[in-house]
Amino acid sequence: MQRQGSMGGNAAIHVRVTGGVLLVAYLAFVAWFTLRPLDVPWVMPANLRPFAGIRADLALGWEQAARCIGEGLALLAPLGVLLPLAGGRLTVSPWASLFRTVAAGALLSLTIELLQTGVPGRVVDVDSLFLNTAGVGLAHLAVVPAARAWLRRRCASGPGVPSAPSAPSAPDEVGQGRTPTIPRVGIAP
Repeated sequence: MQRQGSMGGNAAIHVRVTGGVLLVAYLAFVAWFTLRPLDVPWVMPANLRPFAGIRADLALGWEQAARCIGEGLALLAPLGVLLPLAGGRLTVSPWASLFRTVAAGALLSLTIELLQTGVPGRVVDVDSLFLNTAGVGLAHLAVVPAARAWLRRRCASGPGVPSAPSAPSAPDEVGQGRTPTIPRVGIAP
């Protein structure tokens, strides 16, 4: 049975499995990268004031600010593509997809920040939460709508995967026919 809004048959399964495997691999990399202890002589205090770290980066100069802000945007940006890929749906509201993906990215970033409180050498930074979430949203907007449109065109016109099964796949399967209807009966006074 095919889910509404999904690709046809085996192609949808392959896309979901590939997306799931890539998602798990990337999350393992992010966990290793962000939750490993650092051996540093001193640690800055936690930044709980929104945009204070970004302002401090901008005060250091444009090159340093671009590097720090770019790192914050890039850390979880692949999730903007991998989460919808793991879902494997082609026809979905673009706004709903963006909202779900950004919300999942924000929750993951918050989880990382909370877990970093117990890791030596790591500090909580609310600005990294904002930057990671913005990176997820920007990557989603840059790739997913165009990729879904391309895949919808390819499935609709290509000789590859059909968009919906038109006939039973086995010769001994029989259609069930029309759905029976029950006539309406009036209510007695």
